[in-house]
Amino acid sequence: MSDPFQIRMGGYGPPTTTCSRGLKVLGNRLEAEFGNDVDVKYVWNVLDLGYKAGDLLWMAEHGILTLAYQSTSYLADRVPELEFADLPFLFGSLDEARSAMDGKLGTYLSRKIEERIGYRLLGYFENGYRHVSNRLRPVRTPADLAGMRIRLMPGKIHSRTFELLGAIPFALDLKPGLEAIISGAVDAQENPLANTVDYGAHRVHRYHTLTGHCYLSRGIYVNRAAFDAWPEAFQAAMKTAAREAVVAQRGLAVKEEEIARRAIENEGGAIVELTPVERDAFVRAVKPLHDEARARLGEEMFDLLQAE
Repeated sequence: MSDPFQIRMGGYGPPTTTCSRGLKVLGNRLEAEFGNDVDVKYVWNVLDLGYKAGDLLWMAEHGILTLAYQSTSYLADRVPELEFADLPFLFGSLDEARSAMDGKLGTYLSRKIEERIGYRLLGYFENGYRHVSNRLRPVRTPADLAGMRIRLMPGKIHSRTFELLGAIPFALDLKPGLEAIISGAVDAQENPLANTVDYGAHRVHRYHTLTGHCYLSRGIYVNRAAFDAWPEAFQAAMKTAAREAVVAQRGLAVKEEEIARRAIENEGGAIVELTPVERDAFVRAVKPLHDEARARLGEEMFDLLQAE
């Protein structure tokens, strides 16, 4: 009898997060189909082992993990086209964002990643729409962000966005970023509400503004050498399982946002919902980023926003 397929999946959150549960959906599907012919193991949170969140990328690239997820922003320095997906106010709605990432835009970005790095892309988990929380004051206009120190994930577009909004960006990986938030070394952060609660930022930040300024995806990266060595039937099964996992994770993410909002309110947090006029002020402030992207990339990538 041949040895079972060895699958090692990794992430940067406890088993309860939506991405961890998405990985479990993927693993369960493989186990149901292949039984003892597959051996699935999980490394839920590499931070617990002394790694950084960004380390997941090289761990999957070099085969330490078979599969990992991580925000596409972490790869933008190696795949410049990914900066496009970091643009603020790029999508008009959640459905539009999902359609783009499942359609022409996602296909294009996946191809660019695979051209440069030793992965196969299986799809995109949802990091979701990001909002601003802070410990200083309510934010209703870009002027309210003036001089505010804000923790951001790595990425030039994220930093430029908040420079244009008047804040002082600090690009920090997850663990040092959380330490800066909790200690007050930074005044603000931006994340989906579920992350804000999962990371405990809502306990030190009273003010939460639903800016929805950026929609981010977490790619599902498989070590290319491992994937290409699998029989076609197992490759196909992995792709099918990943599609099911993405659907499940996105559904969980919507529910988690609702739960997180209640948790913020229960903690005494103040939630600011922008009016259309207020939101438009943020859109106008960051318009130079869209103009620069058009000058650099032309209209081609903007055309990819249209669903198949």
